[in-house]
Amino acid sequence: MRPFDKPALTVEEQLDLLKRRGLTVANDERATRFLEVVTLFRLSPYMRPFQEPGADHRFKEGSSLREIVEIYRFDAKLRHQVMAAIEKVEVAMRACLSNHMSPNYGADWFCDKDNFLRDFRHAELLRPLHDKIRNEKEKLEREANRINAGPQTNDQKRARIESRMRDNYFRFYGHTYSAPDLPPSWAITEELSLGTISTLYGSLARAPDKKAIAKRFGVAHEVLASWLHTLTFIRNCCAHHARLWNRELGVRPKLPNSWAIPMVPGGRPRPKDRVYIVLTVLAYLTDIVSPDSRWKAGLITVLETCREDALQQMGFPDDWRNQPNWLTE
Repeated sequence: MRPFDKPALTVEEQLDLLKRRGLTVANDERATRFLEVVTLFRLSPYMRPFQEPGADHRFKEGSSLREIVEIYRFDAKLRHQVMAAIEKVEVAMRACLSNHMSPNYGADWFCDKDNFLRDFRHAELLRPLHDKIRNEKEKLEREANRINAGPQTNDQKRARIESRMRDNYFRFYGHTYSAPDLPPSWAITEELSLGTISTLYGSLARAPDKKAIAKRFGVAHEVLASWLHTLTFIRNCCAHHARLWNRELGVRPKLPNSWAIPMVPGGRPRPKDRVYIVLTVLAYLTDIVSPDSRWKAGLITVLETCREDALQQMGFPDDWRNQPNWLTE
């Protein structure tokens, strides 16, 4: 290890550094404006495939800033599409989880630790929910006091307080019901992140419950659990505006035995290792949970704006449009 000794560079110095490393810049003024709002550090992962191996970061002959920016902007469009699909899957998973577990184990099934594996940290699930109920009750009380101190009529005050209460179900529940302590599961699941939903599903104690929920998605429960884990990772990338293009998956999804993933020539990223396989999973899932959304067609429109070699960096095989999960009507 060594001390960090890289100097902070102005935008103009950053642009000059890129040009000294061999990057073609067609318009200095436009490039400067771009670097003022997108840091060189943020852009650097998109540059790596254009650079020669080695520590000096030299660019391959003919590489241009315009090519890199085009991929950067494509990646932003891709993240937007991916988030739209993950939202549909997340909402569907919340519904399927609650729709199966509540009729079988009661509206407060999540409060019973016997519904989960022994190593599931059940208290860590319930603690923030109890905190939320308490905090929302306190917020409503403060807002009610503030409104009651105002100049409106009593009817206007009551209407405003009622509106504040109904804007948040935890407030409404805490104000309206004395027991049980927490709202029913169909309300609770709406408050949980995809990561928590993923953990919750994977930690259900009984395999028949997992299988029944996974059946709605047409896959084995081990596959669904794996997909939720991977999609949580991808969602976090999108939420933090991180790069999807050419990203190697740290969490690879399991696949149904019936899926035949095409091979690619040696030297190219494998479909199972890159975002291609995640997009294939999302194409499959959106066909199931939102068949009328035309999400897949929209994604294909975005993909068609990307250069072929850039698609290959994402693990796309040459004949990806002819694969079963990518066919459109």
